[in-house]
Amino acid sequence: MKKVKFFAVAFATIIVASCGGNKQAGNTEATDTLKSFEQQQIEASIKLNIDSLASQIAQLKQLPIREKDGMIVLTEEERQVKPNYLLSPSLAEHATTLAEQYRVLSALQIDREIAELYGMSTSEYENEIAKLLVDINDPSFEILEDKSDIYEASSDLYKAMDENGRINFFWQIASTALVEQLYIISQNTDKFLAAFDDNAASNVSLRVILIQDALNRLTEYDPEVIPVAEAFDPLTTINAVTVAELKDQLDDAKDQIEEARNGLLD
Repeated sequence: MKKVKFFAVAFATIIVASCGGNKQAGNTEATDTLKSFEQQQIEASIKLNIDSLASQIAQLKQLPIREKDGMIVLTEEERQVKPNYLLSPSLAEHATTLAEQYRVLSALQIDREIAELYGMSTSEYENEIAKLLVDINDPSFEILEDKSDIYEASSDLYKAMDENGRINFFWQIASTALVEQLYIISQNTDKFLAAFDDNAASNVSLRVILIQDALNRLTEYDPEVIPVAEAFDPLTTINAVTVAELKDQLDDAKDQIEEARNGLLD
C-alpha cells in the first residue's frame, strides 16, 4: 500500500513539472483527482477485506455462555451468590457519542443475560437497552426478529449496517461483545468454561484474530476506530485451540481483559 502511494505521488509530481507554472490550477486539480482515485482504490480494498472478515465471523458459533442455549446450569446455591462484576444499567446514561451508545448497548445485552442466569431482576437492563435503541435509531436493527441479539455478529446485521452506512459500528458491537463475554468468563473460568469444548475455544481465538484484523484495517481511513483497536489489542495474546489452553490464557490475561473492557466502556 505504501508503494502504491509512493508511485502515485511520484506520478503526480511528474505531471506538475511537465505542465509549467502557468497551469498550476489545472495541475492541482489533476493531483487532487489522482489522490481521490488512489483513496477510492484503498477504501475499496479495505472494504473487500472487511466484507470477507465479517463473512467469516458470522459463520462462527456464538460463545456457549448464554442461558437460553442451556449450556450453563447453575445450582440453587450458586444462584444465591450474585455476580458483582456486571455493568450497571445506568452506564447507558453516560454514553454520549453514537459509538459509545453502540458499545454500551452490546455490553448491556450480554450482562442482561448473565443477570437472568443468576435469577436477578433485568428490568433496569431492559429499560436502558430500550432507551439506547431509540437514541441510536439504527434502521439496520429492523431486520432482526429478536433485538436482544444485536451483539451477535450475524451476516444479515452486517449487510444491513453496510447498506445504512454504519459498517464501522458493526465492528464496535462485535469487539465489545467479545470483550464483555471474555471478561465475564474470566471471573469464573471453572463454571463458564465447563460449557466449552475445544472447537468453541478455538472459535474464541479466531474471533479475536478476525475482529482485530477488521479494526486495524478500518483505522486506515476512520480515526474514530483507533481507540477501539487500541483497547482491543491486549486480547491478541489469546490463541488457544483447547479449553485447557483457553483457561490458562484467560487466567494470565485477566488484568488485560479488564483493561480492554474499561477502554471500550469507560
